[in-house]
Amino acid sequence: MLNLYQEILMDHYRNPRNNGILVPCDFSAQQRNSSCGDEITFGGVVDNNTLVKIAFQGKGCVISQAAASLLSEKVVDMSLEDILALDKDDLIAMLGMSLGPVRLLCGLLSLTALQDGIRGYKQ
Repeated sequence: MLNLYQEILMDHYRNPRNNGILVPCDFSAQQRNSSCGDEITFGGVVDNNTLVKIAFQGKGCVISQAAASLLSEKVVDMSLEDILALDKDDLIAMLGMSLGPVRLLCGLLSLTALQDGIRGYKQ
């Protein structure tokens, strides 16, 4: 089973979904992991309190980039409140494997960026 999840992660790393820049967008937010150099920038379009379009750009390890791709697929057409309610357990479930403390930071980079962007938009 672990091999299946590893294949899915590698596919998202090699062929990221929703990769790019949205212009125009309602929000944009960037996060950087200073310990390893991974970077993620998310942009989104909101309509009626629902995320209707999303894109990300980034560089870094398989976990950080695959997590951003997986997250971008999951959150389209979700309410902003539901996205803000996502946590590390949701991310781990998306990845399909447990992560040690260092890798967890890589995985959470995308969720942090997305939620920061939404919080800024709501203000």
